Amino acid sequence: MIGRIHHVVLDCADPYALAQFYSQLLGDPITYESTDWVVVSTSSQASGLAFQLAPNHKPPTWPSPAVPQQSHLDIMVEDVAAATPRVLSLGATHLERDVFADPAGHTFCLIRRPGWADPIPDTHG
Repeated sequence: MIGRIHHVVLDCADPYALAQFYSQLLGDPITYESTDWVVVSTSSQASGLAFQLAPNHKPPTWPSPAVPQQSHLDIMVEDVAAATPRVLSLGATHLERDVFADPAGHTFCLIRRPGWADPIPDTHG
């Protein structure tokens, strides 16, 4: 092994706002914050999602090729239909089927939890 993943990094115009979105979506805290870099992870000692300031960031326009998809995340959920309105209430945009865009335009998919994965506790309060 040469290394391990540290963070998945998404460029965006407002790192803190996007980190808040993913913190609420995943139920994980913001574990590091500076003016141009914010991290969401299970703890300050864990890998997670990082959000990097990119003042000239252009959101992808997927499925239109005008500004191509730059990356996407697959988010496991117990029930896609039940998760959809909750994701939308956080500020996501529904693009098609189970594909959404976060507030900065990055695409992600809601995927039904496969049988091999541990159940996802419902922490919706």
